[in-house]
Amino acid sequence: MYDKEQPILTIKNLRKQFGKGCTICRDLDDKNIQKNFCPVCQTVYACRDVSFELYPAEILGVVGESGSGKSTLMKCLYFDQDVTSGEAYIQGYKNSNANIFTETSQQKKYIRNHLFGMVYQNPYLGLRMNFSSVGNIAEKLIGAGSRNVGFMTGRAQELLGNVNIPIYRMKEAPKNFSGGMQQRVQIAKALSNNPPILLLDEVTTGLDLSVQANVLDLIKKIQRDLKISMLVVSHDLSVIRILADRTIVMLNGKIIEQGLTDQILEDPQHPYTQQLVHSLL
Repeated sequence: MYDKEQPILTIKNLRKQFGKGCTICRDLDDKNIQKNFCPVCQTVYACRDVSFELYPAEILGVVGESGSGKSTLMKCLYFDQDVTSGEAYIQGYKNSNANIFTETSQQKKYIRNHLFGMVYQNPYLGLRMNFSSVGNIAEKLIGAGSRNVGFMTGRAQELLGNVNIPIYRMKEAPKNFSGGMQQRVQIAKALSNNPPILLLDEVTTGLDLSVQANVLDLIKKIQRDLKISMLVVSHDLSVIRILADRTIVMLNGKIIEQGLTDQILEDPQHPYTQQLVHSLL
C-alpha cells in the first residue's frame, strides 16, 4: 500500500514557540538564546525548526531530557497544539503534497481519526475513564464514521483481546484498571482504525519494570504483526534501544544528533548524547 522507499511522514522546520519572539531571538541563534529561552522577551522555543522523516514499518525513537521538546513535538503532530510554523506531509494523503499543519479543522479531525493513533503518557488524556473499555474504542470508531454496533463491539473485543485485556473486564471502566492495563487499552483504542502511523509519548513512564517490559513486548509485537510506522518518544534510552530502528536526540528544542539506534549507542558524537549513553551503561 505504501512505497517503502518514500517516507510515510515528512516533517520540515517544525517550530513551536510560546511568546511572540523578538528581533534578538527570532533567528534562533544560540548566542542570543539561553537553552530554548529568550531572556529579552521571555519567549520559549519548545521546538526549533525540527525536521525528520519516518519510513513505512519503521520505529523512530525520539530521546531527550525533560523540556527538550519531545512531547511538544508529539502534541503538534496530533494537533493538540498549533505549530508556529513548519510543514508536515503524509504519504498518500492528498497526493503527499498537502501540508497537514495548514489543513482545515475538519481535515485535521479526519487525519486524527484515520491516519494517526496516539498513546499518551497520561492515560487520562487518551481515555474516557468512566466509559467502558469497549466504549472507548467505539468512540474512536464512531469518530471515523462507523455506525454498526455489532461491528464496533466485535472490533473492540478483538483489539482488547490482542492487548491482553480479559474478556470479563472489557465492559469495565479504565478508571478501575492498573496503569499498565490503562496503557494497553489506550494502545487498543489507537489501533482501532488501522492507522498507518502510531505516536507513542512516554508510554512506559511511571510503570513498574515488569509492567514496562510487558508494554514494550506488546509494542514490538504490534509493529511486527501490523508493519505499522511508529514514532516513540522517551527520556529513557533503554526503551529506545529495545524498540527503535533509528533515533533522534533532542536538546533544548533542537535535534542535535540522529542515526541508526545501534550507531548512536555505540558511537555517539554529541557530548549530550555521550552523557546519555554513559548513564545507560
